[in-house]
Amino acid sequence: NLADHVGDDPRVVAANRRYVRERLALPGEPIWLRQVHGRGVVFAEDAVAGAEGDAAVCRSAGHVCVVMTADCLPILLCDRAGTCVAAAHAGWRGLADGVIEATVAALGVPANSVIAWLGPAIGPQAFEVGDDVRAAFMAQAAIAADAFRRHGDRWHADLYRLAHQRLAALGVTQIHGGGLCTYSDSARFYSYRRDGVTGRMATLIWMDLP
Repeated sequence: NLADHVGDDPRVVAANRRYVRERLALPGEPIWLRQVHGRGVVFAEDAVAGAEGDAAVCRSAGHVCVVMTADCLPILLCDRAGTCVAAAHAGWRGLADGVIEATVAALGVPANSVIAWLGPAIGPQAFEVGDDVRAAFMAQAAIAADAFRRHGDRWHADLYRLAHQRLAALGVTQIHGGGLCTYSDSARFYSYRRDGVTGRMATLIWMDLP
């Protein structure tokens, strides 16, 4: 567990973060955000630990962008030239609110030069939502209907497809990852929907120092 807001022993969390930093030979301490399921973007060069936001962008080496998840979708972004990177935390609220659009815009490069990777998230067979969630996406784009399947009086939602649709609409054509379900793979992933009280995983991206 790498989250300090889920009731874990702070000393253990600090040790876990230190282990990640050392094991991955990170060039600096990750910018641990206070995520609020919104669309706020911070720039890693200027941010401090605990900054509020759901995405981090970096245009220089030595800074580590990170988001924490336990069912929400982590998205990593970079451009083909390797001049910028970003990490976004995209649950359904963030997706509907435009966190992908805000993060791609903050990169400041043409969308067709962006490469995206979709990390582990709750899969469509497990993510049950109500009419309100589907309506929030349908109000913005009719194509969102393809990401919902009726399940009794509720819906199964596909976060991966919703993110893919949003990225494609912006002009991002290189989209990778997707398909790893946090809910169904208890051996590897935390899942808030499955366990209730649980830790958080981290998804990180950075540019190495020369």
